[in-house]
Amino acid sequence: MVRRPAPRALRRLLAAPAGLFAVLARLPGRFTSRLHDERVAAWLGLALGISFLSAFTTGLISHFMQHPPGWAQWPSRPVNLYRVTQGVHVIGGLATVPLLLAKLWTVYPKLWQWPPVRSAGHGARRVLVLVLVGGALFQFATGVLNIAYWYAFRFPFTTAHYWTAYIVIGALLIHAAYQWPKVRRTVLTRRTVTTRSTVMTGPQDAVERRAFLLTVAGASGVIAAVTAGEAFAPLARLAVLAPRRPGLGPQGLPVNKSAAAAGVTAAARDPGWRLTVTGRVRADLVLTLDGLRALPQHSARLPIACVEGWSAEADWRGVRLRDLLAMAGADDDAPVRVESLQRGGIYRTSRVDPPHRHDPLTLLALDLAGEPLTLDHGHPCRLIAPNRPGVMQTKWVHRLVVL
Repeated sequence: MVRRPAPRALRRLLAAPAGLFAVLARLPGRFTSRLHDERVAAWLGLALGISFLSAFTTGLISHFMQHPPGWAQWPSRPVNLYRVTQGVHVIGGLATVPLLLAKLWTVYPKLWQWPPVRSAGHGARRVLVLVLVGGALFQFATGVLNIAYWYAFRFPFTTAHYWTAYIVIGALLIHAAYQWPKVRRTVLTRRTVTTRSTVMTGPQDAVERRAFLLTVAGASGVIAAVTAGEAFAPLARLAVLAPRRPGLGPQGLPVNKSAAAAGVTAAARDPGWRLTVTGRVRADLVLTLDGLRALPQHSARLPIACVEGWSAEADWRGVRLRDLLAMAGADDDAPVRVESLQRGGIYRTSRVDPPHRHDPLTLLALDLAGEPLTLDHGHPCRLIAPNRPGVMQTKWVHRLVVL
């Protein structure tokens, strides 16, 4: 088979990188929209900056609640603090997607500038933008996969999401500082915005910009509306993007991990199940399920609030954790490790620090909605506490270790 030489035009294009940019620049209609201007980019940049800072702040709250540093103990009140912050993190994050896509569309002509690097400073700024855009797309893509429970990636999501957030927010702050003069000139003042190709002063330009920005805002609003029902029950019917909805699930409460998936069905049904309180106590305490039910029972209305953004309130009834620890003679300032029958997984145990341990709403729950716990909700007993991520509301509890 005889290979024919590539056409001369193609050889020239492949031989000279500048040719690609030249061809793209000459395509009819390319980059001619009046919406590729600094004013539109500045408004979208402001909105994105607020959204990114909100996501970063609420994400840190979630991370440090699950992995508290040694110098900090998260409070047990307000009861719904985590529910609100994580709802804002996920719902607000999804609503940011149209903003990000619109911003990238507005500024993408700059990707085809030639030469791509004009100086050391210009090159550094382009690398910074590459890091910012790449990091933002990574956060959104993996975040969406996480709330959809589709782990197509092989790395730990929480670790990657956490450290990438610092990279993105650092690049964002540097980029914002560099772009601030443009924002002041185009958004915070009424001065004329001049570009190389046109002077954006006509009323038609203003109408086009306003319509474009309102469309982007509307898209963000729609996404928020069809997701918010995962945490706000009155909108549950609209929550077509929510992975879980209030009211759907065993005993009217959603479930992330079933007893079968956790591999605890047989152990949880075992008539010989016992709850043991051990560790730094005067004497180990061992109780059967009937023994737990014979103790004073207390009720609490608390939410299950998961890192995926969904949450739902329910009525729980059981034994106060502080009462059990007092019976065993535990020190008042000692934290407690709650252990599940589940054999594997990073959340098979959770730590309860003094603020939650002493809160009267922290229960070893035996009942949900007036009925004994089902297997999927943690039978024979589970931890339920205020202002605490759902992954730390340990199910199928069989041991409390005072540390």
